[in-house]
Amino acid sequence: METTTTPIVAAEQKVREDLAALYRLMAHFRMTDMIDTHITARLPGPKPAFLINRYGVLFHEMRASDLVKIDYEGKVIDERARDTPELFIVNEAGFTIHSAVHMAREDNAFVVHTHTAAGTAVSAQEQGLLPISQHALKFYGKLGYHDYEGIALDLGERERLVADLGPHKAMILRNHGLLAGGASAAHAFHEIYFLERACQAQVQALAAGVPLRIPPEHVRELTARQFDSEGADAIIALAWQAALRLIADNLPDYRS
Repeated sequence: METTTTPIVAAEQKVREDLAALYRLMAHFRMTDMIDTHITARLPGPKPAFLINRYGVLFHEMRASDLVKIDYEGKVIDERARDTPELFIVNEAGFTIHSAVHMAREDNAFVVHTHTAAGTAVSAQEQGLLPISQHALKFYGKLGYHDYEGIALDLGERERLVADLGPHKAMILRNHGLLAGGASAAHAFHEIYFLERACQAQVQALAAGVPLRIPPEHVRELTARQFDSEGADAIIALAWQAALRLIADNLPDYRS
């Protein structure tokens, strides 16, 4: 007997696979913090629902089936949890930051939060991200900053997070780490990859202890516009397909 797959079920599986791939790519590029930090995705359907990692699964192990369905408050609504709730534990507090972005910005279907050494270092530097590299210039005039308020347990912080993010796709969480979103897994990966590389370059440049050369204002603005020029989406899609080949041979299959 053949089984039929509804469009909603197929769409959810696609989101699951893309999100699992994004987790594994974060592991591949060493942007993880053990079982902490999260990547979330909005699911299709009439009711607001999201996917987050099953707490305790390392990023390089993540599979589509390891992702747990939650609501806006981070409460588990995954049907599989009815019989074995102990297998679907999530970090509700970890969703506070993500829920703020998802609720306010429908264009950010995927949201990535990291605690990398370079990202955290730049988040603690008073001047923030300096326009000293091509990677950094992608974010020139397009990067939010949010002051540290302690571990994100207070739901009241969500309003301030959204206000600080503004119209941007990426934000530096002061004394904390990085945040990036996108309409797809490919776009979210593009944002966090470039932001992380920009932070790495800045940390190394400052470590040299020599004067930094900063491009003139008109060049900074031009470069930022160039990153958003026609054809950018095609390049992002190509980069995503190339990135997927980096994890294609990993076992078990992230799509399972």
